[in-house]
Amino acid sequence: MIRQIIKIDESKCNGCGLCVTACHEGALGIIDGKAKLLRDDYCDGLGNCLPVCPTGALLFENREADAFDEVAVQDNMKQAKEVEKEKLPCGCPGSQSKVIKRQTLSIGRGNLNSTNRTTNENTISELMQWPVQIKLVPVNAPYFDNCNLLIAADCTAYAYGNFHGKFIKNKVTIIGCPKLDEGNYAEKLTAIIKNNNIKSVSVVKMEVPCCTGILNSVKEALKNSGKIIPWSISTISTSGEIIEE
Repeated sequence: MIRQIIKIDESKCNGCGLCVTACHEGALGIIDGKAKLLRDDYCDGLGNCLPVCPTGALLFENREADAFDEVAVQDNMKQAKEVEKEKLPCGCPGSQSKVIKRQTLSIGRGNLNSTNRTTNENTISELMQWPVQIKLVPVNAPYFDNCNLLIAADCTAYAYGNFHGKFIKNKVTIIGCPKLDEGNYAEKLTAIIKNNNIKSVSVVKMEVPCCTGILNSVKEALKNSGKIIPWSISTISTSGEIIEE
């Protein structure tokens, strides 16, 4: 039968996954970093996914397609819920969003707690969530709500010794390398800022010229989000010193 159904322009899709969450029928999925229509009969053609797409990659088309099958959709969603309940935490860590809760620990010869976070042998990480790569983090992850966001060039954590205590602490952290990563971060960052209540944005970059890319992406994202959010920039030298703050 000829009917209205979703079409995806993969050249515009950034793989953010917002459409997958918005589709209540399970018709969409992310495959190889792009949104895909999994089955014609799962798509009701109503377009709940269209408004959430930050890049305009979704549109309607009229074509020959299987009729919408509500019974099949219900069975599929029920099965998906059962699989989710039984799923063991053994999948790819890069695709599993989670909040990391720090607790008082006793390690080695010393105690680690909120006021004394180091011992002679250990330092506690300040990372609050996973994943951290800009390309991997879901734009609608719950930890983004009401957070202070740190966007850092990945070399900065290696160059500056107290990176966790100075920059990561009490922030949600996402990182990337504008020279090595494919594409521009601006679209992904725009979606994160636009679709979440971000309290502030901190940018940490290296002094090298290629790090300008991450700063420009943040500026573009803040502008495109239409929001006024406090933000700051810190620059780290290749010798590990803060040269701008």
